[in-house]
Amino acid sequence: MTVTERFLKYVTFETTSDESSDTVPSTATQLVLADYLVEELRGAGVTDAMRDEMGYVYGHIPASDGCENCPKIGLVSHMDTSPDVSGANVKPQIIKFDGTNAPMVGDEYIGRELIVTDHTTLLGADDKAGVAEIVALCAEINSNKNIRHGALSICFTPDEEIGSGADHFDFARFNADFTYTVDGGEVGGIECENFNAAAADITVHGVNTHPGTAKNKMKNAILLANQFISMLPAAETPSHTEGYEGFYHVTDLAGNESQVVLHAIIRDHDLEKFNARKDFVERLVDYLNARWGQGTFRLEMKDSYYNMREMIEPRMEIVENMERAMKENGVEPHSEPVRGGTDGARLSFMGLPCPNICTGGANAHGKTEYVVLEDMEKIKDIIKTAIYNVE
Repeated sequence: MTVTERFLKYVTFETTSDESSDTVPSTATQLVLADYLVEELRGAGVTDAMRDEMGYVYGHIPASDGCENCPKIGLVSHMDTSPDVSGANVKPQIIKFDGTNAPMVGDEYIGRELIVTDHTTLLGADDKAGVAEIVALCAEINSNKNIRHGALSICFTPDEEIGSGADHFDFARFNADFTYTVDGGEVGGIECENFNAAAADITVHGVNTHPGTAKNKMKNAILLANQFISMLPAAETPSHTEGYEGFYHVTDLAGNESQVVLHAIIRDHDLEKFNARKDFVERLVDYLNARWGQGTFRLEMKDSYYNMREMIEPRMEIVENMERAMKENGVEPHSEPVRGGTDGARLSFMGLPCPNICTGGANAHGKTEYVVLEDMEKIKDIIKTAIYNVE
């Protein structure tokens, strides 16, 4: 089976993760795909493939003859899709892009074959494209004994999209010296740095009474929450920033005059600036409580993940190995800061160096998500070259 054939099957599984869930994985649907991938890996010659009780799929390919002393390389992708947009009943379509028949696709892809959605759901290229590339690679390695490689460790994780993909990662079972997360964007991308991230939950307590007699009595929690939002820097939102620029992002708000619960995320690549952003939110809440009464605003803030750069820099040979593999396959590597996070960021801080590489997809988390057919096959070949290059 080709990468494309596998991918088209995987996206039919609904695997949306749920941040409000207290189960592991956060949704039972992820287990359905996990069990299917165990059988896929076994069919690809990964004889020890298994799923653990937390929903993680593991498998290994022993080193080829003469490569037993090579570094043990890991490959990781995640099975879940973002809760931002529905991942149910995905209907993928293969099109030849003509410049007009798919939104938010660059002109450089005119004449290329893309897999897109029907624009009612996301596609799931983030990260089922990575999963498909890894499974197809396993099948090719096990069917061609001329491919030299060290020992390979495979893991497909649940709940990456809600920041929990590394929570129950079994390092002893995985058993690798370093790892690549296959969870990036357009071909050629290799990322060694990502956002520092925190989540802020703010509960606003109002005082409600009949609006006809509310003067000097009512404290409308909706208006108070709006006051908090209006005091965030207007030009420091996702829609106004790029590259290394951080932001504040209000993701959801619900409630009434009596109580409002607001959720926001805070992001910055620079740790000092990241901490300053968190301090700003704390000062803002303190200011509003001083104005409206202590306890009106209640803040719960928690760090989600950190920039992997400091953990990767001492092991830049891992990055250089992947860059060589890309060039050998006619792809010019490029590195940009990830404006988000990956399992690799958390795994790196847990002792397993883990830069992130491309999958061929774009417009993740939205209804205009797409992936380039040819690039998925190319990325499989790049990874194959990378594991061959390692000595």
